[in-house]
Amino acid sequence: MRTLNQWFDEYAESHQNKTNQLIHYICVPAIFFSIVGLLMSIPTNLLTNFFGLNNPYIENWATVLLIFTLIFYLRMSFSIFIKMFVFSAICIVLNRFLGQHLPLFYTSLTIFVIAWIFQFYGHKVEGKKPSFLKDLQFLLIGPVWVIKKLMSK
Repeated sequence: MRTLNQWFDEYAESHQNKTNQLIHYICVPAIFFSIVGLLMSIPTNLLTNFFGLNNPYIENWATVLLIFTLIFYLRMSFSIFIKMFVFSAICIVLNRFLGQHLPLFYTSLTIFVIAWIFQFYGHKVEGKKPSFLKDLQFLLIGPVWVIKKLMSK
């Protein structure tokens, strides 16, 4: 597995343009948020059936898949794990709130599509292909890179 700095250095190669960076600062968290919302739209009784839990914040596919995502981040760095855990929890809470006022699936799908349109526009401005076309793991590196960049400003 690559080190965190190796991931960031390689990711940064295709994210030098200031416009592309700004788009990423907005759209990468929006995409992450929308994926959580899309996954929360798929009900599951997995935890209820096995553990007797019945909690809407944990009883959804987003929580199940985020566990595996957070393990990936934990293997990279405990600090990254904590930051992504907090961000993931915020996404779950905000999507739960959003779902009480709007149709969560369609709202999340709209955010997802619009954010990706802007992402590809940013890479057109940059003149370089998105990193995830080379390695899908960069889809998990993007949110961490954004958090690092925004916290260093």
